[in-house]
Amino acid sequence: MKKLLNTLYVTSSNRYLSLDGENVVVLENDNEVGRIPLHNLQGIITFGYIGASPALMGACSKHDISLCFLTQNGRFLARVVGPETGNVVLRKSQYRISDDECKCTDVSRNFITGKIFNSRWVIERAIRDYALRLDVEMLKRKSAFLQNSLKQVRECVDTQQLRGVEGEAASVYFSAFDDLILQQKEDFYFKSRNKRPPLDNVNALLSFVYTLLANECASALQAVGLDPYVGFLHKDRPGRVSLGLDLMEELRSVFADRFVLSLINKKVIQANGFIKKENGAIIMDDETRKTVLSHWQSRKQETITHPYLQEKIEWGLVPHVQALLLARHIRGDLDQYPPFLWK
Repeated sequence: MKKLLNTLYVTSSNRYLSLDGENVVVLENDNEVGRIPLHNLQGIITFGYIGASPALMGACSKHDISLCFLTQNGRFLARVVGPETGNVVLRKSQYRISDDECKCTDVSRNFITGKIFNSRWVIERAIRDYALRLDVEMLKRKSAFLQNSLKQVRECVDTQQLRGVEGEAASVYFSAFDDLILQQKEDFYFKSRNKRPPLDNVNALLSFVYTLLANECASALQAVGLDPYVGFLHKDRPGRVSLGLDLMEELRSVFADRFVLSLINKKVIQANGFIKKENGAIIMDDETRKTVLSHWQSRKQETITHPYLQEKIEWGLVPHVQALLLARHIRGDLDQYPPFLWK
């Protein structure tokens, strides 16, 4: 199991990363503004275009430290990937499953079961906690639709049919999302999911946090010896961590969406931290991005009881546990992949 260590986030676009001995050094205009020992890090995520030295990239590869490059508004650019590690037999089994539609459907069915189950739980939790402030009858109808979608998932015979059920369920879930925003309604509203670019504050937050979560999942898969670029539900596409997106599905609502809602409802962030570009895209300013990342790190260290293992772990370890369970299923140690079903 990979120990939960810190992730270094470099949020300013004019900073360059270099290596000095066993330390990552952050430079701004050739002046050192930060220095952190590599052994303290699990990952490095940098927002901007200046980059990192080849020596640092090599050291990150050697020490199994994820180095990820994102744009200023959080869009994925690239990840540094070192030599393949882990059991080659495991990866070959993964590739064989990815070429078999029936086996892809079997695994993907559990990913989507986890996603819909957790989405429904988010709605049910809101009904329980804020019944006097919500349209309970409307939310109950949407919850019932998701409950029925879970039954449909079990009947899907291929991934195309599965994606259809998942798409309908996601549409119903997001149609209730605006009701879950209880504070700052004038500035934080949700009409529909939009991206590339996000066109409102809530979608800007969701896209940003989804990128963070996808990187966590990709790193977790790589740590257990799986290839994060070869998926079962998300088909292969150059540069896309398809299996990372598969693993992320069941964690979107319960991990990322609830985190975004808490930032808004607790007034951790405000509307003046968002900037509207000429093309209508909404991005966060540096201070808001730092605030989100700080709270993201804190959320990752909160302790929960894993529903399958029945052991206490940090939220940040959930992608690593699920990656480990997926690897065990691919190896044949588990008959089915156990999705993360949270309550």
